[in-house]
Amino acid sequence: MRQYLQFLLIFVFLLIQVLVAQTFNHSPLAHTYSIVAVDSVTGQIGAAVQSHWFSVGSDVIWAEAGVGAVATQSFINVSFGPRGLQLLKDGKSPEQAIQTLIDADEGRDYRQLAIIDAAGNSAAYTGAKCVPEAGHVHDKYFSAQANLMLNNTVWPAMQKAFLTTKAPLAERLIAALEAAQAEGGDIRGRQSAAILVVSGEPTGKIWEDRLIDLRVEDHPQPVQELKRLLKVFRAYEHMNAGDLAVEKGDEQGALREYGAAEKMFPQNLEMKYWHAVSLVNMGELDMALPLFKEIFEADRNWKTLTPRLVPIGLLNAAEEDLQEVLNVND
Repeated sequence: MRQYLQFLLIFVFLLIQVLVAQTFNHSPLAHTYSIVAVDSVTGQIGAAVQSHWFSVGSDVIWAEAGVGAVATQSFINVSFGPRGLQLLKDGKSPEQAIQTLIDADEGRDYRQLAIIDAAGNSAAYTGAKCVPEAGHVHDKYFSAQANLMLNNTVWPAMQKAFLTTKAPLAERLIAALEAAQAEGGDIRGRQSAAILVVSGEPTGKIWEDRLIDLRVEDHPQPVQELKRLLKVFRAYEHMNAGDLAVEKGDEQGALREYGAAEKMFPQNLEMKYWHAVSLVNMGELDMALPLFKEIFEADRNWKTLTPRLVPIGLLNAAEEDLQEVLNVND
């Protein structure tokens, strides 16, 4: 009975907040936990988030190469994302940027906001009427914040995970999300998650500055799915490097990169296929044939594709070698 009353009180409080939010530009209701951070070694800037709310990443986390990152949550004032980044570009510190945004916002008591600049300076704000458990912790190179949590141990656990995980920035951000969930996470459960990582120095090319941009919009275990997608992303980094090596005529490099990708996902036919193609191009037909056999048995479309690569120079195979490849599973 006591637990029922607790949830009833939370439901009533949320209903009141929804009515209040309607007076503040219909702010999206995305109670959540998030982290913004900078890698002190590489300079990369990133943010990650998880919530029991659909497509949380599209509104909560913002980042720009050479500028910083913003997390705007609770009753989200989405404009805090682009405006916060602009204030950093205008020379404001994260603390000054937050003060500017919050002072001008009638819904400030319902907001939660964190900003970090490219140098790793951070600041955070938790409104007085954010749903408990709510709070934040920030220091040089990171800020972790949460509201509507089951326990008030969520943000300290995120801090510990981020600081103690030895890995690239993206993996450290995921570790912080996992730590939050391990402490109970969002009291309502979980639904979506996202991660965004940009370069520390802008190149002037947006497509190069945005290093990682992954989202899980609706999933029973969004953080674990996000972690899986990050691993797939890392494998395809090797695939992309292999493609680049092919463009440059670096057959040894292509073989190395495609092989590394296949090791990460040995059941992925595409990775296995380009590894096999690279082996043929290196004169290692005998090593390639078992791979082609597995691929063609799983999906004959790859067999149909193979001879099409010869005229355009992607498969350097003499006619007798090509026939041996095509007949491998006959």
